[in-house]
Amino acid sequence: MDRLGSRCPLPGYLRPSVLICLLILAASFLSCPVLRTLSLQLHSAITSSYVSGTYSIVFVNCPNEQIARDIARYFWNGEIEEATEILLLIKTKTSKVRMLFSYIRLVHPFEIPEVFSLPMDQGDVRYLKWLEEGTGED
Repeated sequence: MDRLGSRCPLPGYLRPSVLICLLILAASFLSCPVLRTLSLQLHSAITSSYVSGTYSIVFVNCPNEQIARDIARYFWNGEIEEATEILLLIKTKTSKVRMLFSYIRLVHPFEIPEVFSLPMDQGDVRYLKWLEEGTGED
């Protein structure tokens, strides 16, 4: 009886081969960039939430200001827009980013301010210590 019980999986349990197939399928799905991107977009649409990695920042080196202006034209409210902007960099603790976003939405004149954050992965140890001291407690 023990041999028979060991060959028949219990109800509700997946056989190991099925589980392995599911893991391989999930790994291949996530490793393919196009499928990963589509799955992130689908998740964002279904949950109405942002998934990290959905958008990117692109830095472009331009030989002069005119080339930068030509590239920087963008579509807004049905028209091609060209505007002068000033980039403000604010360094803070990640735990304070939501509070900072709320403040910026209150004081910024744009209907939809361009505000986002990038986590700092690495940095000069002395600078990061200075930043820690300057940002205070959470």
